[in-house]
Amino acid sequence: MTETQKMSRGPDARLEVVDVLRGFALMGLFLVHMIESYELYWADPKPGLIADTVFLLLMGKSFSLLALCFGFSFFILMDRAAKRGTDFSVRFAWRLLILEGIGFLHSLIYRGDIMQTLAAMGLLLLLAHRIRSNRVLVGAAIFCFLGPSLIVQMIAAASGAAWANGTAMSSSDPGMPIYLSGTWLQALQVNLWAGQVPKYWFFIEYGRLVQILGLFLLGMVLGRIGFFGRLGEFRRARWIALAVALTLAVALHFEREPMRLAFATLHYGAAAERAFWALTGSWLDLAGTACWGLLLMALYDSRLRWLVHPFAAPGRLTLTFYIAQSAVFVPVFYGYGLGLWDDWNQETRLFVALAAIAFQMWFAAAWLARFQYGPIEWVWRALTYLRRDVPFRRPAPRVGAPARA
Repeated sequence: MTETQKMSRGPDARLEVVDVLRGFALMGLFLVHMIESYELYWADPKPGLIADTVFLLLMGKSFSLLALCFGFSFFILMDRAAKRGTDFSVRFAWRLLILEGIGFLHSLIYRGDIMQTLAAMGLLLLLAHRIRSNRVLVGAAIFCFLGPSLIVQMIAAASGAAWANGTAMSSSDPGMPIYLSGTWLQALQVNLWAGQVPKYWFFIEYGRLVQILGLFLLGMVLGRIGFFGRLGEFRRARWIALAVALTLAVALHFEREPMRLAFATLHYGAAAERAFWALTGSWLDLAGTACWGLLLMALYDSRLRWLVHPFAAPGRLTLTFYIAQSAVFVPVFYGYGLGLWDDWNQETRLFVALAAIAFQMWFAAAWLARFQYGPIEWVWRALTYLRRDVPFRRPAPRVGAPARA
């Protein structure tokens, strides 16, 4: 029996390294949100060393890492159901519908919610699951990573197509004035629809939807081949991949601006240049995502595991923490609350964010010592199976029984 099979026998068995990846991605995304004051930074951007560094290292990378883990989680759910002799497809679709609802409620607090997008895109995994060839799936993922939608936009804009040369729809944001100085009821109203529109246009215009699909497919394939469950067997391949990803990330970071300037000399127009900039940015994000994921796995698969292990606990409370972060800090920054978006400098936002991350790590470990799931994770699981008897508290250890690791 392989290590992957051993770790996936029971319904509660987990691959801890994936929890580490998910926890790191969640905390990285939270740090980005804090530095950008939950989007209000963009009302009056003030670049600085802290903001530039956090955005370079984590913006786009944390989100992508979460999408990769989402694809892997899909494989785990489908694989375990198959081993029990059941088809999880319908229940997974229902599970996504529940996540869509949770994401909708969260989006009323913070319009930047990503759960709705992940849930809607997740339905495509049910189609991809029927493709048994991993090579076909990897090929499809690579095609998505190349940025086909951005390439089409770029070519169309360069060819003079009217639809591609218009003003970016995502650049019009009716929600921002409300977030800066409106009331809570006004923010709630704009988040119902008008404030969400530029977010989804951004996903479309900047190729994010296609990129998410590629990450979903890659995560599913990595699950199929046991990439996370047999770390030792893939050690050499991981180091080679890390070297390639790091080289690509560094090259794109330093050459992206020169490439933009060279492209501008072709005089294809602002829209084509915007698509080209977004395309190279998506490649940089993907290379950075690969660097983080491979580095975290390398650390976990070494004597330095203690450096990344604290991310495992918050990685099991992703939904609860993701929503709680917004519930606490959106009112801190937004006009209907404390309105501190332009009062806290970057140093203050960084200090508060790091303190909050440390607290979440401590709280997650303390919570999981007593409970099996986070409260929102429990609700999601209970609704998925339409059962109220899903265990929530951990059973008290029997007297004289050996402690479990």
